Amino acid sequence: MIESIMFGLTIGAILYLVSIGFAITFGTMRIINFAHGSIYALSVYLFMMVLPYVQNFVLALVISVVLIIPLSYLIERYIIRPLYGDAVHYALVATYGVLFATTDLIKWIWGTNPKLISVPTKVTLQIFDVDFPLYRLIIIIVAIAVFFALNLFFRKTIAGKVIVAALDDSTGVRCLGIDQYRYFSLVFIIGSVLAAVGGIIYSPIVSAEPYMGFKFVLLAFAVTIVGGMGNLTGAFYSAFGLGMVIAMTARVWPRLSEMMVFVVMAAVLLIRKEKDFS
Repeated sequence: MIESIMFGLTIGAILYLVSIGFAITFGTMRIINFAHGSIYALSVYLFMMVLPYVQNFVLALVISVVLIIPLSYLIERYIIRPLYGDAVHYALVATYGVLFATTDLIKWIWGTNPKLISVPTKVTLQIFDVDFPLYRLIIIIVAIAVFFALNLFFRKTIAGKVIVAALDDSTGVRCLGIDQYRYFSLVFIIGSVLAAVGGIIYSPIVSAEPYMGFKFVLLAFAVTIVGGMGNLTGAFYSAFGLGMVIAMTARVWPRLSEMMVFVVMAAVLLIRKEKDFS
């Protein structure tokens, strides 16, 4: 049981890192950004390309994240920005196309076979008489640190306050004469950076394969729906809660573990619909 709980916390941490950017862009821009999966997958493959040259996990992570920032800006500037204010499905189709194109690019450059990345440290800790890898504990700590750092950013900085205001009333922010697009670009880049970090630190636990972006963008969507659109704290609790759902389901029925995430999402939507009618 302890192993399952720790595994659930690890999955929850990854889900949070990947989904928080999705949640922010969904809340501020009203954009369902499936290109988020492109950033997630491509960052992992860039990391695998850089790692043999620098021979340092953290340095390779930083370089890969820096390389992904210009791509994320280009996606926001030339694909998503022209669609602001249009129907949601336009951005959905456009970003889904980016995800498909990136997947084909990965297959063309790196092939279709799954690739393994070694864990940077094999140190284990004794937690309640159970050996738990230090690396997974680091992942959990990173997610919690990001949660508190983002809270400070949104509460204490001008950019953060503008973004929070746009979450509540995007039209009102625009009427104040504030250049929303500049802040939207910042939001998109922050989300992309976190998706890249989440993908890279999770890659030593699972194999990398071209379609990995599809799976995680759907999980990020589920986290956002369960946590509440634009609810940054809700995304944190939702990610860890769904991580525990995956872990506990895997104990009894591994093949259905990820599907249970969408069962929970459907249940939450039904409950909210009932409350809206009551």
